[in-house]
Amino acid sequence: MIGFYHYLILSAVLFAIGLAGVLRRKNILMLFFSTEILLNAANVGFVAVSKYYMDLGGQIFALFIIAIAASEVAVGLGLLVLWYKRTGSTDLDSLNTMKG
Repeated sequence: MIGFYHYLILSAVLFAIGLAGVLRRKNILMLFFSTEILLNAANVGFVAVSKYYMDLGGQIFALFIIAIAASEVAVGLGLLVLWYKRTGSTDLDSLNTMKG
């Protein structure tokens, strides 16, 4: 039977994977994917705690996180397309060469 601690362990593993991705990636698109994994790890944790305490607060908070993640992806991908058209690369190191 899957219990409360299994969900928290899953959430911690997902958070560790997302954090490692954020710290190690050089590609902007992979950075967005890693951020999504971080947010989904938080969602799993909030929903598990909400279910454990029989309170809807964590589930409602998870819905807000999903909405924020969707807006982050929309804005981030728009900026990514603009940056790719300008430089021809999605490498994070190319952001250091910005000229105003």
